[in-house]
Amino acid sequence: MNYSELLGEDKAKLLLDYQTPKIDKNMLHLPSGNFVSDIYAHTNRNIPTLRSLEQLYGTGRLKNTGYMSILPVDQGIEHSAGASFAPNPIYFDSENIVKLAIESGCNAVASTYGVLGSVARKYAHKIPFIVKINHNEFLSYPNAYDQIMFGTIKNAWEMGAVAVGATIYFGSQESRRQIVEVAKAFDYAHELGMATILWCYLRNSDFKKDGVDYHAAADLTAQANHLGVTIQADIIKQKLPTNNGGYLATKHGKTHDKVYSELTSDNPIDLCRYQVANCYMGRMGLINSGGESKGATDMAEAIETAIINKRAGGQGLILGRKAFQKDMKTGIALLQSVQDVYLDPKVTIA
Repeated sequence: MNYSELLGEDKAKLLLDYQTPKIDKNMLHLPSGNFVSDIYAHTNRNIPTLRSLEQLYGTGRLKNTGYMSILPVDQGIEHSAGASFAPNPIYFDSENIVKLAIESGCNAVASTYGVLGSVARKYAHKIPFIVKINHNEFLSYPNAYDQIMFGTIKNAWEMGAVAVGATIYFGSQESRRQIVEVAKAFDYAHELGMATILWCYLRNSDFKKDGVDYHAAADLTAQANHLGVTIQADIIKQKLPTNNGGYLATKHGKTHDKVYSELTSDNPIDLCRYQVANCYMGRMGLINSGGESKGATDMAEAIETAIINKRAGGQGLILGRKAFQKDMKTGIALLQSVQDVYLDPKVTIA
């Protein structure tokens, strides 16, 4: 892959030549083919959960590398099915969602109780299922920003799920209830032997200050990660940082000057590495989200995110709309191009 041609020479050089991150890679627990045995096996996770984690890391084109490529298609609830699938109506059919993940060589497919349940007997043994257990929904009027449970952990287990996923809107008025709900759900999931993945998203209108949106600030998102691993999420899903200094702008909570002077810089790899550091220095895997589809720039944006995540010490991408809002052939090509970044020995840990 010609990264300079795809990203532009200046951006490719900024990302691929960077070798002096603020947090040294030797401080991290880096992805490897033995990650479950080397890291998770020393935790309090039970044997069935370790087996589930091995299944996640051991499936697809990235199997046994320590990296993950996950297809998430849960947007039909929050974003509406029309908004999500009108660009490519074949994905109103739940089976095509699973087919896209399999044909692309993904490690797993993440979707709703309804989507995965509708094809569970045909596909649960062919690709790891991640059942998303809670959602926001925008059919109620006026719209509210909350995560509510859509099913039970037992139901996810009965349909053969290897893992469950959940979202917490950290920073919102509802976040404390969500933390308790998800912590209890994750505890039961582990009891049954399923891995846990947490969408650690921020939601608060006061996180926008003086025209700047800090919902993806490195310092705030990293703290959300730290709360996520505290309730024993095995893998953290987080947006790639777009700026820093959220705590300084909002003047709430607590931070430290060294976060900005010694632990981060303006380089995107440093900002993402601070997210990894807050996942117990990489003991729990960080996967970054692919974001919305913007059309012609999707491939370049996906590759850029993958390079930043990999060089920062992250463990992969969970990318949906950029793939399923295109025809299946193009979506497969995009997902596999992202996977190729993680397979490329020239893209190294910074």
